[in-house]
Amino acid sequence: MAAHQYRYSDHSMSSTLKLPDDDYDELEDEYKRQNRQLALSFTRIGLVVVALVWGTFLLLNSIPVLEESGRAQPTTSHLFARNGKAKVNFESIRNQTFTPRFQQLKWTRGLSSVHDDKGLFVKKDDDVYSLKSVFDESYTRELFRGNTFEHEGVGYVVDAFEAAPDLSHGLVRTNTTQNWRHSTFAAYFVYSIEKREFHLVGQNLAVAEWSPDSQRIAYVKENDLYLYSVADGNVSRVTSDGSATIFNGRSDWVYEEEVLSSGVALWWSPTGKYVAYFKINEEQVHEFPIAYYLQEEDALYPEVRKIKYPKSGTPNPIVTLNIFDVTAEKNSVVNFGDTATLITEVAWVGETQVLAKYMDRSAQVLTVALVNTDENKPFTTPRVESANGGWWEVGRTVMYIPRNDTNDRANDGYVDVIPVNGYNHLAYFSPPSASTPTILTSGNWEVVDGPVAFDLDTNDVFFIATKKSSMERHLYYVNLFQPNDIQEVTDTSKEGVYDVSFSEGSRFLVLTYRGPGVPYQKLVDLKSLGTDNDSNGNVFGETLYYLEENKALRETLKNYSFNYPKFQELNLGDDAHGEKVVANSLEILPPDFDPDLRNHYPVFFFAYGGPGSQQVRKEFSIAFLQVVAAQLDAIVVVVDGRGTGFKGKQFREVVSGDLGHYEAEDQIAAAKLYSEKYYVNKERISLFGWSYGGYLTLKTLERDAGRYFKYGISVAPVTDWRLYDSVYTERYMSEPLSNARGYADAKVHNVSALASVPRFLLMHGTGDDNVHFQQSLVLLDKLNLAGVENYDLLVFPDSTHSIMFHNANVIIYNKILNWARQAFNGDFVDQK
Repeated sequence: MAAHQYRYSDHSMSSTLKLPDDDYDELEDEYKRQNRQLALSFTRIGLVVVALVWGTFLLLNSIPVLEESGRAQPTTSHLFARNGKAKVNFESIRNQTFTPRFQQLKWTRGLSSVHDDKGLFVKKDDDVYSLKSVFDESYTRELFRGNTFEHEGVGYVVDAFEAAPDLSHGLVRTNTTQNWRHSTFAAYFVYSIEKREFHLVGQNLAVAEWSPDSQRIAYVKENDLYLYSVADGNVSRVTSDGSATIFNGRSDWVYEEEVLSSGVALWWSPTGKYVAYFKINEEQVHEFPIAYYLQEEDALYPEVRKIKYPKSGTPNPIVTLNIFDVTAEKNSVVNFGDTATLITEVAWVGETQVLAKYMDRSAQVLTVALVNTDENKPFTTPRVESANGGWWEVGRTVMYIPRNDTNDRANDGYVDVIPVNGYNHLAYFSPPSASTPTILTSGNWEVVDGPVAFDLDTNDVFFIATKKSSMERHLYYVNLFQPNDIQEVTDTSKEGVYDVSFSEGSRFLVLTYRGPGVPYQKLVDLKSLGTDNDSNGNVFGETLYYLEENKALRETLKNYSFNYPKFQELNLGDDAHGEKVVANSLEILPPDFDPDLRNHYPVFFFAYGGPGSQQVRKEFSIAFLQVVAAQLDAIVVVVDGRGTGFKGKQFREVVSGDLGHYEAEDQIAAAKLYSEKYYVNKERISLFGWSYGGYLTLKTLERDAGRYFKYGISVAPVTDWRLYDSVYTERYMSEPLSNARGYADAKVHNVSALASVPRFLLMHGTGDDNVHFQQSLVLLDKLNLAGVENYDLLVFPDSTHSIMFHNANVIIYNKILNWARQAFNGDFVDQK
C-alpha cells in the first residue's frame, strides 16, 4: 500500500483520479498484452494499422467516459459556464485535453569521464532511440530503430530498449507480461549497435540488468541468477536453488510491494566486479488464494492463484544478502542473524564495501551494516538507532561519495537521510564505517527522498526539499565541507514543485516544473559562465533550451471555465496537549461559484491519509476532482491530516499504533469547518477515498456517525489490519500480539455508527492481490449481521487494486460521479 499513495497531482495522467505512475504502466502493459499478437500479424503489412489499433485502445480505455444520467443538474448547464466557456468533463479528461507533455530522456556518459560531462542522453522519438547532446541540438546518433524486429524467422514487438553504459549494445525487451505491480516477465535480446544484430539472452526472464562496464547482463530465470557475457554469449550460473518459494535476485510479493518498490533485488558494484543480491526464502510464508473468473472465455471453474502473502503476525520471508565475485566465480553469504527480519536498503559505498540497512519487523530498530567483499572480514554495524516511539521508513536514500584526495575527500563515504530534531535531513558519513556524521542540513523542514546528485569536482550535494513550504519542492545544494550553507537552485520567491534529472557528471539537469502553473521542462547548465537570458524557474545556472513549454495547453485553458486549487493551511483546533493542529489543504471551487448563495454548495472531500503520504502539493492538475467541481457544482476539498508526511516526526508519527483515529478526527474537523460556511449545504458533505483512503473514509464515517459527513465512497479499503500485509502494517501498528487493543480499535467495526450515515458506497475488485476482497467481505458480513442496509455495493470481477479489468476503470469513475450526483440531489434521503 505504501506504493499506492494517490496524489491529487500526478505527472503522467492516464486516469481521472490521477493514479500513480505504476498503475498507468499496468494499463499500458495490459493493452500491449492484448495487442501483441495482432501487432505481430500486421508486421509485414505495415506499422500504420498497428499504431491505429493501439491508439484506439488507449483512447477508449485509459480515461473513463462520463455517461450522463439524464437527471436534473445542480447547475444551469453541465456543459458551459455563465461566461460561455466550457466546463471540464470526463470527455475532455479522456481526450487528454489538459495533460501536460513531458519529454523522457536517459542520461549517459558513454565512454567519457564523469569529470568531462558532455551532456549525453538517450531519447526516443517515435520508434527511434538516439544519442543526443545538450551542446549541439542538431547532433544525433541513431542507436536503435523500429517497433518490431525479427529473429530466426520469428517476429517480435519492441516493448523497451536500454542502451549499455558504453553505448556499444542495447538490451531489447519483448513479449512482456505483467507479474505484480512493479515486475514483469519478458524475453530479452542483446542488440549490437554496430553490427545491427540480435542475440537472445533468454525467454521469460524476471530481471535483466546491465553491468556498469557493459560486459555482462545479470538476469533471473525461474528464480535463479545468471550472468550473460556480451562478448561471447556464454552464461554463468550463479545460483541453482531457485524454486517457487526461493527467489534469487528478484523480489517476492511483499518485498516488491513494500520494501524495494521493484522486482529487481540485485546490485552491481561500481565497476561490475561484484554483484550483490537477495536470496528470499518464503517457504514459511502463508498462502492466500485469489480466484479469477474471467481469464479464460467460458471457463466453468475459476482459476485459483496462490500468493505467498504474509499477514500481520504471520511469518515473513527470510532474506539473506549474497555477494558474488564475478572474476573468481565465488559466492559469499552475509548472515545478519535473527534480528535482520527486513533488509530494506543495499548500496555499494566502494568497490569492495556494501552498506546494508536492516530492521526488526516492527521497524523500531534500524541497523546499518558495512560488509566487505572479503569473506574473511566480518561485517560491522557502525549505526544502530531506535525509532523512539515512531518507526523507520523504507527508502533508498544512500548516495556513495568516492574518495578523491585532490578534492579533500580523504576517504570513501556516503550521504544519507537521518532524523535531525524531528525532521529528515542530509548527513555525510566518511569513512563509511563512521558512526557520527557531519550534519549537512537542519531546520523545521525536510529533505525529500535523499540526495539527487553529487558534483565530484565541487563537492556539492544537490537535493529536493520543503524548506520553503511542505506543499512545495525546490532544488538546493550544500557543500560537504560547508554544512548548513544552503544555496537555492530554483526560484523560491515563486511557488513551485520541481523534479530534476542530472547528467552523469552533475553539470547538466533537466528541470521539470510541475506547477502550480502550466508545467514546462528545460535543460540547464550549472557550470556555464554565461548569463541566463531565461531564468524562469532557476536562479543558478544557464538555461540552454526548453524541452517542453506546453504552449498548446496554455491556449486550450483559455477556452475552459474552472478554478485553480486554492492551497492553504487549515487550523483544525487543538490536540490533546493543547497544541494547534494545522493541516495542509486544497480547495477547488466550481465554475460560477457565488459565495452569496446560502446553504447551496455540496462539499466533496477526497482523502488518502496514509502514514507519510501527501496529496496536497502545488502541482498542476485538471483531472477527476475538477470534473467533480464542474459537473456537480460542488466544492472539492483535500486535507492532509495528522499522519501524513513532510511536516516532521511529531505530525507524522502521532498515528503510531493507532491507525484510523487521528486521521479520521482531522477529516471530521475539516468537515465541521466547511459545514459552518454560509454557502455550504451541510446536508450534502461527502468523503471519497481509495485504498488507505477507502479505509479512512469508513473510519471517518464510523467516528462521525453522520454528524458532518452524510455520504461516503470507499474503494478497495482495508477493514481489518490483521488481514493486510505484515511489512506495511507492523511498521505502524507493531505485531497484533503486542498491540491487540490498537488492532481492535483500528478495525472498521462500529456498524451501528455506519448505520447513522444516510448512505455510503463500497466498491472492490475480486482480483485485488494487495488489499484482498476479503477485507470488504468481512465488513459486509458485519453489516448483514447488524441488519445495516444503507449502502450500495459494486464488485468488479478479476480487477486488481487499480480496478481496470474489462472496462472496470470506466465504470467505477462513472459510478463515483453519478452516485455523488444522486447524493447531492437528495435522492438517498428516504432510502436509509
